[in-house]
Amino acid sequence: MHFLKNKKVLLTAGPTYEAIDPVRFIGNRSSGKMGYALAEALAEKGALVHLVSGPVSIQVKHPNIELLPVESAEEMYQACMAYFDFCDIAILAAAVADYTVANPSPIKIKKKGENLHLELVKTKDILQTLGTRKKKQVLVGFALETNDELENARLKLEKKNLDFIVLNSLQDAGAGFQHNTNKVSILDKNNNLTKFELKLKTELAEDIIRYLENFVK
Repeated sequence: MHFLKNKKVLLTAGPTYEAIDPVRFIGNRSSGKMGYALAEALAEKGALVHLVSGPVSIQVKHPNIELLPVESAEEMYQACMAYFDFCDIAILAAAVADYTVANPSPIKIKKKGENLHLELVKTKDILQTLGTRKKKQVLVGFALETNDELENARLKLEKKNLDFIVLNSLQDAGAGFQHNTNKVSILDKNNNLTKFELKLKTELAEDIIRYLENFVK
């Protein structure tokens, strides 16, 4: 029997969209490919996956995946809070907005004047909140960095009480948003660092699951 059989997994994927008005938003370039590859691989091994996904163009296939589509960082936060206490493993692969629009307009903003000023307010930190609530769960984070990658990942790992963090850099060709491939390193709470070569995200999903086995009881 695989170690993931009947394990409840909370998984986040994709971007969040923060509304400016009913037709415009602030978002990012996340495609959700890494998160969805993980969802399918986990489900294939018997895990029961609760996938909280921002807006993406990917469809789920495996019947063990329960999809909860969300748009905003706040919606993703609420969905994670509702499910976390009941899960065995939480993997937060989504690219969640750090800031959201303070007062989105209920109607489309018309073009007038030379400048448009938007007030942005910080979103709730989902990963850090789960880190403070963690009891028996294995908690995994992702970090996409453009500089001081390892140092920033180590700070995030410690600050957010993670078991391990998956780090990738926008400096690496073929890695990051939109690509079918990725190049990552995994840093864990025991200060072990494992580097992986550029490979398909479906293959990396298998690597991450193998690493996960070190932490799942």
